[in-house]
Amino acid sequence: MYPIPIMRHHLSQSPASRIPSRRGFLKTAAAAIGAPFILPSGSFSKPLNSTLQVAVIGADGMGYSDMTNIGSHEKVKFVGFCDIDSSRFAKADKAFPGVAHFADYMEMYSKLGDGLDAVCVATPDHSHARASIEAMKRGKHVYCQKPLAHTVWECRQMKLWAEKSGVITQMGNQIHSDIAYRLGVRLLREGAIGKIKEVHSWVSVDGRERTSFDDRPPKSLESTPPANVNWDLWIGPAPMRPYVSDAYHPFVWRDWQDFGTGALGDFACHILDPIFTALELTAPTTIRAEHSGTNKEVWPGPERVYYTFPGTDFTAGKTIAVTWYDGKLQPPKELAQMPDNLSLPKAGSLIIGEGGNMILPHVAGPRMYPQEKFQTFAYPKDVVGLNHRHVWVDAIFEGKKTSDGFHYAAPLSETVQLGNVAARFPGETLEWDAAQMKISRGAVDSTPAQAMLTREYRKGFEVTPV
Repeated sequence: MYPIPIMRHHLSQSPASRIPSRRGFLKTAAAAIGAPFILPSGSFSKPLNSTLQVAVIGADGMGYSDMTNIGSHEKVKFVGFCDIDSSRFAKADKAFPGVAHFADYMEMYSKLGDGLDAVCVATPDHSHARASIEAMKRGKHVYCQKPLAHTVWECRQMKLWAEKSGVITQMGNQIHSDIAYRLGVRLLREGAIGKIKEVHSWVSVDGRERTSFDDRPPKSLESTPPANVNWDLWIGPAPMRPYVSDAYHPFVWRDWQDFGTGALGDFACHILDPIFTALELTAPTTIRAEHSGTNKEVWPGPERVYYTFPGTDFTAGKTIAVTWYDGKLQPPKELAQMPDNLSLPKAGSLIIGEGGNMILPHVAGPRMYPQEKFQTFAYPKDVVGLNHRHVWVDAIFEGKKTSDGFHYAAPLSETVQLGNVAARFPGETLEWDAAQMKISRGAVDSTPAQAMLTREYRKGFEVTPV
């Protein structure tokens, strides 16, 4: 039958130091890239009595989803739940009663000490890096939600800290382990549609779809935070701003540049993931964004981001173009060679090969076109789905890297965040030197673009570089 049906596996699912300025951080980062790492022998937390002691930062929303999946592993014991909003513990307490509560993860790390082996980070994007790095500094294994971090520099530091500490890491783009993406990757790597010529990836939402604000909320809406919300801890490394009910916490933070990373940050670590895995992509060499306009507060509406990557053994040329679309934008349907009665999915990728095309929806089984060519194609039957969170737990006990550890997830997330840098300079082609972490704008001053690779940190919430 065509297309192949997908049978999904429903498994249960120390203060900072020496912070580089915007002007000087690249020198530090470049030096860190070239520095040899000495992996500490046995310095990270070992599971106690065959039990992994885990804390979760973010007790509801995606944090609760991660919690229930991690907690379904027979070797996991929760020892701490952390959230800046005390009203968000109810579901966690019902599912896993008796676990200690914390508002500040730094206090949690200090109090739990050696009674903590691993941490799941499911905070808003702007707090990922510090929460994760402070855990890795203490030898704790880390599972961190996508996107890995809020800026390009933070993504790089996440990778370097994982290497230096020797802990087991995993990014929370759980569809990496889903049967649909695993099958798509398998087909692409086995050459089902030949060498790949270009890729188009998209999602139907945009960077302003969740918030009702186009700019900073008016002062008339500002209020005192409710007693259950620790606003200082929620703001974290970002510049302080007044509390506005339902403007930022608990979910609409994604569209604000200070806190989230827009539709690109929300979805590209999912949708570009099988492309990175199958084609073995590394870092783009050029990035260009197009959209109708933005400001310094919220991410742009519908946009296109054009990436150029070096070619690999799986691509048709010396370079390969990957184009991202969000909002209501999609690639032209005719590129897919689909039947007239079919439509492109609301989210996914169109992979164009020398021997055919693949649609890999988000999340569903791959379909290959033109239909008549693949009508009798024999799909492999030995591809299975995995529980992404269990993969991480098992890897800790086995002492092995996961395929979605920070060594892989950081370059993917850097690529995503480079798209958000390009969004601040629409229409310009930015050249990227990944080894030196350097952006060039041709004859135009590159300083403003360089500055967008990192951020200024609020005192007390700095991210420690390697």
